[in-house]
Amino acid sequence: MTVRPANGADAPRISALLAELGYPGNNPDSVHKRLEIWTNHPRSTVLVAERDGLVAGVIAVTAMPVLERDGWQGRIVALVTAQSARGNGIGRELTEAAEHFARENGCGRMEVTSSNHRDAAHAFYRTLGYDNWADRSGRFIKNLI
Repeated sequence: MTVRPANGADAPRISALLAELGYPGNNPDSVHKRLEIWTNHPRSTVLVAERDGLVAGVIAVTAMPVLERDGWQGRIVALVTAQSARGNGIGRELTEAAEHFARENGCGRMEVTSSNHRDAAHAFYRTLGYDNWADRSGRFIKNLI
């Protein structure tokens, strides 16, 4: 397995992976445009894991400044491993690569959110040392468009 930065040619496969996770409407053209934005963002990256010549997973991570304390914080924005490839260490490798990227960009900690119904994902994050802070803070979203 190889973990590498994503590129425009990966857009169709990333689109399919996002659909597997339940995010429809991510056609390859829109994913390609978003990859260009991520590629040009100075403290963000999208990484893919290739297994047997096929993109089997993707992770997007960004580093953001924190106002309430010194330093930066990493945020995993998206992580998907193909259903057919789960349980083979791909998610772990991608997460470790994202954590490495975050450390290189001055981050002292990393956060990730995961829908309440994703019990397997929650267990996965716990095995990697992530603590669930859902009882300590809420997540509020307002659509602006």
